[in-house]
Amino acid sequence: MNIVKATAKYEEWLSHHLSLLGPDLTFKHAQMRSAPFPFLRATFYRWAQVWPEICPEAAKAPVVLAVGDLHIENFGTWRDCEGRLIWGINDFDEAWRLPYTNDLIRLATSALLAPAACGAKPAVDALLKGYVESLAAGGKPFALAEHHVALRTMATARLHAPEQFWEKLHALPEETKEPPAGARKAIESMMPERGLDWHIVHRVAGLGSLGRERYVAIADWRGGSIAREAKALAPSACFWAAEGKGTAPILYQKILDTAIRCRDPFVHFQKRWIVRRLAPDCSRIELSAMPKERDEIRLLYAMGWETANVHLGSIAARALAADLKKRPRNWLLRAARAMEKSVLADFKAQAAKGDRPSHL
Repeated sequence: MNIVKATAKYEEWLSHHLSLLGPDLTFKHAQMRSAPFPFLRATFYRWAQVWPEICPEAAKAPVVLAVGDLHIENFGTWRDCEGRLIWGINDFDEAWRLPYTNDLIRLATSALLAPAACGAKPAVDALLKGYVESLAAGGKPFALAEHHVALRTMATARLHAPEQFWEKLHALPEETKEPPAGARKAIESMMPERGLDWHIVHRVAGLGSLGRERYVAIADWRGGSIAREAKALAPSACFWAAEGKGTAPILYQKILDTAIRCRDPFVHFQKRWIVRRLAPDCSRIELSAMPKERDEIRLLYAMGWETANVHLGSIAARALAADLKKRPRNWLLRAARAMEKSVLADFKAQAAKGDRPSHL
């Protein structure tokens, strides 16, 4: 199955699980043609199809509750129940039970495709070092108030002009479609008090989830703006790639509950909707924004560490450490190079074919 056919089949399958938005899906297809890294982010379904065949030895590894669609722009910040600024993995739309190597290889491949300014081998080595050292420590979340000065500096640099965030959000067009009752209920449950007067706007965000329903509610509350977003979820693309039959679980909440992290109290899965707070301090940190090579290495190391934090919620550290010791030197770099080659081939094939008529 080539990339064009895979995309058509996946989107047809997805349309049976949720409502797809034609204009947003068309925009996603355009983004897929723009560069290899956005293509990687937008096509986890293809990754789920091919990675076990391209990396068969790496795929023979202990299974964990994995992120699935992990990449270098799936990290950001939020506030925990104590109001502390926390850094970690941003979303778990494609969470699934997978060999732990899936997340490491995909994370490393994304660093090659971005690309990381520090170079391929230093980037991959930093990721793996962070992962291994997190295992040895039994995992530890990233609370930025007292520790991680360099990471805190990167994270807080975006908070100096919060007005821009709210100006952009308020400028979004009003949603023309009435949100489903489930989305409204999910949003209402995460508002600070009942009976607030809020309006819904249409936000286009992400790449893997582009085309799915996404509703943002904005309200004025006690002197300022607040926002909540409800996004429709479907079973992981891994279920589609495995040609699974019947009903598949959505594991978003389970991975939130088990990972070693300081939870965001404003992120909650309710039926088929994931709802979260939107604010200047709840956003991603992009690798391209790192001005210094040493900061990039620190960030990649932290990404590897945080990946282990998530995996340790479902498996003992010793099982992962024992498997890693058996793997040959530079196994992760070689696997990432193989997947990079596959992604680039699919990117070129998809770009040559152009967009496809939507099934919608």
